Amino acid sequence: MKILIINGSPKGERSNSLQLARAFVEGMGTAVSTELSVADLSKMDIKACKGCFGCWKATPGKCVIKDDMPQVIEQIIAADVVIYSFPLYYFSVPGILKNVIDRQLPMVLPFMAENKDGIGSGSHDTRYDMSGKKFVLVSTCGFYSAQGNYDSVCRMFDHICGKNGYETIFCGQGELFAIDALRNHTAAYLETVKRAGSEFVRDGIGNDTREKLSELIMPKDVFEQMADASWGVSKDSEQPQKVDESLVFTRQMSALYNKNSFDGTERVLEMRYTDIGKTYQIRLKKDGAEVLDSDLVKATTIIETPYSVWKDIADGKISGTEALAKHMYSVDGDFDLMINWDTYFGTGAPQAVEKSDTTLKKPLMITMLIPWCALWTGLLSAGIPGAWAAAVISAAVPMVMHRHEQTIYDKLSSAACVMLSLLAIFTSDAHLAAVAGYLVFGLMWLISCFTKEPVCAAYVKYNYGGSNALTNPIFMKTNYILAAAWGVFYLITSVVSWLLLSSDMGLLRSVIGTVAPAIMGAFTVFFEKWYPRHVAMGNG
Repeated sequence: MKILIINGSPKGERSNSLQLARAFVEGMGTAVSTELSVADLSKMDIKACKGCFGCWKATPGKCVIKDDMPQVIEQIIAADVVIYSFPLYYFSVPGILKNVIDRQLPMVLPFMAENKDGIGSGSHDTRYDMSGKKFVLVSTCGFYSAQGNYDSVCRMFDHICGKNGYETIFCGQGELFAIDALRNHTAAYLETVKRAGSEFVRDGIGNDTREKLSELIMPKDVFEQMADASWGVSKDSEQPQKVDESLVFTRQMSALYNKNSFDGTERVLEMRYTDIGKTYQIRLKKDGAEVLDSDLVKATTIIETPYSVWKDIADGKISGTEALAKHMYSVDGDFDLMINWDTYFGTGAPQAVEKSDTTLKKPLMITMLIPWCALWTGLLSAGIPGAWAAAVISAAVPMVMHRHEQTIYDKLSSAACVMLSLLAIFTSDAHLAAVAGYLVFGLMWLISCFTKEPVCAAYVKYNYGGSNALTNPIFMKTNYILAAAWGVFYLITSVVSWLLLSSDMGLLRSVIGTVAPAIMGAFTVFFEKWYPRHVAMGNG
């Protein structure tokens, strides 16, 4: 299938509409074999029509103007699908595309013909066989929605292609496609456009896909605040005054504030751009965000960063967590704002909980812990009968938790606890098997420190973006430290328990088995919150 994109944007390859057109063609390519050519009008010499009608009289089918238009006509005639890609300019097409439309006059005959679809009061038959050729309009505009803004465009193409003789992909908020920081949002829309392209060449674009295409990329108020801020001029004075780029950037960031995240506590985020000597505050309130560039108030969270670094983070050139781990910026005050950044500022597209298998739920640490708890409880409280109970429970856990993904640590724990239970049964020494359990459990934690995914990270990563969390240096360092701490704790527990085997210090053994792990658990809860804050303040 031969496809022609007529790129009618003066921006050429930087066109936002062209991103959509290419995504549409990519989707078509998943269904049929395609051959794509692009007529980039911004690089071509196509003059305005003179209205001389020489292409009808003096040189039928050929324009008297010597420029690149004959090349475009040849491409249109050869194509199976013609895609007009353009931004909305003053509720119509850009001038360079209107020139191309006007200059298609040589493609029709001069003789009057009856219009069969009720559009207009007359028509002209085509000079060439255009039967079977399909047309698509792909366009972006600068309003929050495309609805109601393309009536003049559609009316024009009703005359050109016939009513219902073309398909449309009209998208508001077009400038968002040029903002790297919002590519998660725009990428989701582009995926829908690809799906539309695939359906287009099969049985036509489906209703579900059309509905998705009509959805707003960003909420109306968020988009309009970002759009107003992007011009870099103040609208509060009669004569527009230039606004510093860093203030424009900060206002756009504030426009992303999610009012639904307000929990009753007003927060003030202070941005200190150390390389340009500028400081701004963003007040996060119930009814929205407000940017202060003077008369600053007491901040609850302070970010000290070079402006260039924060821009690179926003543009996706460097991960925010990676930059924080490298001390490229620092955070002081309420760190909750940083931990829940995507909740307060919706810069990332909503993500579903990651699962390695769509039929399984995320893994739970309880799956790994149940066999060990059953082992130690059974051995230390009931001896050999307890060992039998522990063996049954450990073997049953994988079957009971079959709806959840099983990590390597779940499988190792079930297998190890079954074997340790059998050890107790065959040696008739429950306490020795319990000590061995402490040793094996500690070794599992320590050995995991030499893998890409320590024990704790295998479970809590789903609260931090799934596998993406494994690329977060602060997240990984926190979990490596905790895994090492738990490993050393249980190795020490195994040694102390071994030394107490022959003693009558049952109370001390009970403390080691119950109170000490509880203390370690409290330490874990404290450390996983304290350490990221410690790093954010420029330490660690």
